Amino acid sequence: MCVECGCGLPGAPGEVRIHAGGKGHDHDHDHDHGHRHEHEHGHGAATAGETARTLTLQRSLLEKNERLAERNRGFFEAKRLLVLNVLSSPGSGKTTLIQKTAEAMRDRLRLGVIVGDLATENDADRLRSAGIPVVQITTGSVCHLEAEMVSRAMARLDLDALDVLIIENVGNLVCPASYDLGEHLRVVLMSVTEGEDKPLKYPTIFHTAQVALVTKTDLAQATGFDRETALANLHRVSHHAQVMELSSRTGAGMAEWCELLATERQKRFAPRAS
Repeated sequence: MCVECGCGLPGAPGEVRIHAGGKGHDHDHDHDHGHRHEHEHGHGAATAGETARTLTLQRSLLEKNERLAERNRGFFEAKRLLVLNVLSSPGSGKTTLIQKTAEAMRDRLRLGVIVGDLATENDADRLRSAGIPVVQITTGSVCHLEAEMVSRAMARLDLDALDVLIIENVGNLVCPASYDLGEHLRVVLMSVTEGEDKPLKYPTIFHTAQVALVTKTDLAQATGFDRETALANLHRVSHHAQVMELSSRTGAGMAEWCELLATERQKRFAPRAS
């Protein structure tokens, strides 16, 4: 997780567009502040006859993100906006799913997208060409999206003109599992090309999802996909999630997926009484 690898911590390499960082203590000088460092005068070190003590302070490294995620969620609620956090490993079909969903729902729900990638705007450009309002977050070396990044990105969308906001997270099944973005639904994809044991290898992200999608089902026979084993593994780890099978390319299962979105928005944001 990122709380161990440090990719999202201050001083980590990489650049996040939209997420503007503050100034750090990186200027060059002689560091002459009228004091001498600890190794020179012994501050923080045990002197003769003293016993060294270690003080451990435990505080969630994700506390700030959790606080901002709740703020995002409250904002989304006020805007009556259903928000999805779509996660998967690279190549599972997130972008095609979003594109085909927007096309299928064009007359029912207005969709907007926030796309997260380490580099390039290829996916965002592809979605824009389909007539979908899109904001790109380019994270540099940061392998996940965070609540603050989403907050900055959504300011560039006309949220009053949307019913559903889809966040396409960075392709990664590890670090994004730790970061709440303020979404209502966490949707995880598993394509038939990835192997039936994917949920067992990455249990956290599958366990925290409300919806699990088996994608690219049109390739199942060609890849020798063992459907029964894959579904058994999904139900074992994502036992509380709604599991659906679909192919964005052929359209199989897309009607059920789109109906789920419409139902979720209706359930959460019933029309206001006139």
